[in-house]
Amino acid sequence: MERIKHFLRGGRFVLAVILLLLTLALPAAADAVLKKGSNGDEVATVQRKLKQWGYYDGAVDGIFGSRTEAAVRYFQRKNGLTPDGVVGPKTAAALGISLSGGESGQSGGGSGDVYLLAQCIHGEARGEPYKGQVAVGAVILNRVRSSAFPNSIHGVIYQRGAFSVVSDGQINMQPNDTALKAAKDAMNGWDPTGGCLYYYNPKKTTNAWILSRPVKLRIGQHVFCK
Repeated sequence: MERIKHFLRGGRFVLAVILLLLTLALPAAADAVLKKGSNGDEVATVQRKLKQWGYYDGAVDGIFGSRTEAAVRYFQRKNGLTPDGVVGPKTAAALGISLSGGESGQSGGGSGDVYLLAQCIHGEARGEPYKGQVAVGAVILNRVRSSAFPNSIHGVIYQRGAFSVVSDGQINMQPNDTALKAAKDAMNGWDPTGGCLYYYNPKKTTNAWILSRPVKLRIGQHVFCK
């Protein structure tokens, strides 16, 4: 009988140890990152994104080496992220991917997409008429649906040089209620621009290419074009 009791006590101890180890392992899995030395499909996804946007000119081989690390740092510097060369949650979000290797933030979108869209609207168009704020959101979503642009909200917003609010850090501001509502209206299908892919403020823009685009409409201080 004493042996049985001893065995049961020992079994409970072993089970407790196993549960403790599993608990300690969970945060590490949740905080998974890609860095130098990593390899696999997730790394290849990162390389494809960086190559598509002009940050990386190496092979898409799924091996996170020095060139991939340098490209990640380059991307991070240009997009207001900590240039540590590690693809963590923030960098993955900026690339429009999940750390499990899948695409995130498609045009249908979830609450995270709505908030990011609202952040961009707030940075780019706060103070503009409400219709103009929805229009900015609609342009972003039109780009998501266009084959000429990245196919996620994250990817469009963080594409190199696409939006000044990314380079100057305004993208990190908390959006107000108006921007959040405008983002939701745009996500629900309201497009005041009729399919435009570009907009600009003619008082601030000097880019000859964008100024040459045929103007479709003007809302507030912004001109919209295809």
